[in-house]
Amino acid sequence: MNSASAPDTTDARDRILATGQRIMGGKGFSAVGLNEVLSAAGVPKGSFYHYFGSKEAFGEALLEDYFAAYLADMERVFRLPGLTKAQQLDAYFDAWRANQSFDDCQGKCLAVKLGAEVADLSASMRAALQRGTAGIVTRLAGALQAGATEGSLHLHDDPATVAQSLYQLWLGASIMVKIVRSTQPFDAALATTRQIVPPTA
Repeated sequence: MNSASAPDTTDARDRILATGQRIMGGKGFSAVGLNEVLSAAGVPKGSFYHYFGSKEAFGEALLEDYFAAYLADMERVFRLPGLTKAQQLDAYFDAWRANQSFDDCQGKCLAVKLGAEVADLSASMRAALQRGTAGIVTRLAGALQAGATEGSLHLHDDPATVAQSLYQLWLGASIMVKIVRSTQPFDAALATTRQIVPPTA
């Protein structure tokens, strides 16, 4: 009986998280009620509390789920065959630009959308954000180090410091893109990235 019910349980929880990510990625965390998420997911409200103890616990799980998928995709990009680390880094920032646009990002810009909002609302959600962004910086630093080792990138500082600077640069650009409704901040971020981490000729 347990094995028969497991797929339904997993599917319902995943459906709530995917729906929440899409809706809250567009509207924000505080502006969206649980009823809106559950109605769109087709899951009864009683079931929600079987998986999540509160909206805050749901928000924490939402961020953890988002970052798990994001980090897995990062690792995929940094393993793309036939490309140098410099080329893989370009592919990563191309994907960032595509996913963090000022149009409906379908939940792919969740950290940008919710970062400042939930960091002030919830210690547990802020901690989830901190863990997730630290994971991004760590993987970015690993790619930079590999690029320096293979000779496709020039690094003028240690990889962890450069990775932190690049992440903050692109995070800021993502916010500005939403403000100015133009991709120009991404153009500027890319130009600055190539100054900070120039590829070899």
